Amino acid sequence: MKEDFLPIILGTDINAYGVARSFHQAYGINSVTLGKMPLPFTQNSKIVDVKTFEGFDTQDVFLEKMLEVGKKYSEQGKKLILISCSDGYTSLITNNKEALEEYFLFNYVSLEMQQQLENKKDFYEICEKYGLDYPNTYVISKDMRDNYEIPFEFPLAVKPNDSIEFLHLDFEGKKKAYKANNKEEYEKIIKDVYDAGYTGELIVQDFIPGDHSTMAVLNAYVDTKGRVKMMCFGKCLLDECQPQGIGNYNALVTQDNPEIYKMAKKFLEDINYRGFANFDFKYDRRDGKHKVFEINIRQGRSSFYMTTGGCNFVEFLVDDLIYGKDEPTYYHKREKLWLYADPSVLKKYANKDDAEYAKKLIKKGYEFTQWYKEDRNLKRFLLYMRRRLGTIKYYPKLQPSRQED
Repeated sequence: MKEDFLPIILGTDINAYGVARSFHQAYGINSVTLGKMPLPFTQNSKIVDVKTFEGFDTQDVFLEKMLEVGKKYSEQGKKLILISCSDGYTSLITNNKEALEEYFLFNYVSLEMQQQLENKKDFYEICEKYGLDYPNTYVISKDMRDNYEIPFEFPLAVKPNDSIEFLHLDFEGKKKAYKANNKEEYEKIIKDVYDAGYTGELIVQDFIPGDHSTMAVLNAYVDTKGRVKMMCFGKCLLDECQPQGIGNYNALVTQDNPEIYKMAKKFLEDINYRGFANFDFKYDRRDGKHKVFEINIRQGRSSFYMTTGGCNFVEFLVDDLIYGKDEPTYYHKREKLWLYADPSVLKKYANKDDAEYAKKLIKKGYEFTQWYKEDRNLKRFLLYMRRRLGTIKYYPKLQPSRQED
């Protein structure tokens, strides 16, 4: 059947390619990706039509180009499904909702809710109100950086409250999130971040013990009527070790997790959420609870782990926006491995308790987002192998032994 819709994807990164691949696997259709610059993940592909515009991440250029794209493709008789692959593009959608609705179908929270949830300080207050577990947290500002006392012991986790402002800073030693083992390390982190020009608040948290094996991710979809329609849990087997990638996943296995599903479903429906939601968790063995660190108002960077596991997440968006289906909530259970590192790296650097499990999963088969049987050519093969060989090369330098507490 020839589908009467066209995916318009905002972004040109690996997330964007994973979304485009998911649409192609489900419906056999190609996607259009829009961004401010070309990136290797979506280049040399026969399932993605990449269009880039200088300054596309700015308000004026974004709206101008989106209306041009909307007019062009809607005249071809297609319904246009709009989906964001970054926080910045999500903000541009919510800021321009009324203008975009003339041409595009999409499902996102209100601008007000987005601002509350993406601001970590406000998000933790919402978690407190609605009973979602999170780490002990203290917030500091630039003005109070030298005049306060943290109410819990080292080690501490430190991260920016305003992740979008922090993203645009460039300085030596920059990380997505930091761990301070003592006062000296902590004070250096605070100095480096604020001296680099960051103006927002910093989130200081009790560091939950444990390595990457205690980390997990949950992606969900809430339809236009506020009902959770899909939940897919992933356990982390390997995380990124390069400084600016700390917190990103390089190996996830889809699993069933009824406790997390129940907790997150109630939270999303209680706050009247809409669209895709991406939660990052860490299991705290001290009290036996999974604690949430943040929520992204979109599918996560590693979202293709869901499609790998047999939960093609774009189908829930299409069923909602195009076909108006009202199916029962889907809770994913099947195990399958998604990788963004060479299998040998996972075998070597998986937590000792996960080592045999990881080997069994590798033997059963795994998927890399960017290596798709329907979109293979020499250039994409080289991209795929460059990533695999790259992880073999840099992991021993940055992480010379298997991670433990």
